[in-house]
Amino acid sequence: MATLHTEEIDKLFDAILSLETREECYKFFDDALTPREVLDIAQRLKAAEMLKAGKSYTEVCAATGMSTATISRVSKALESGAGGYEIVMQRTGK
Repeated sequence: MATLHTEEIDKLFDAILSLETREECYKFFDDALTPREVLDIAQRLKAAEMLKAGKSYTEVCAATGMSTATISRVSKALESGAGGYEIVMQRTGK
């Protein structure tokens, strides 16, 4: 993601970090993203949690409706990504 280190993205991340409540998150993401985009991100996090818990691609697919290609991408991120899923799962107790 080094190529995405831009001033605009820094401002986006600063904006997200400024949100203080779940309700503020709902409001911001409702304005900024489509419902499908929010659901896609939420499903990727769920897939990461399930894969970390030892669930199979088949189980993750059945629970989330995600394609095996997307599940594979999440799996690769868990194995050799930047560690973002790990940070979030640790901090949320998943």
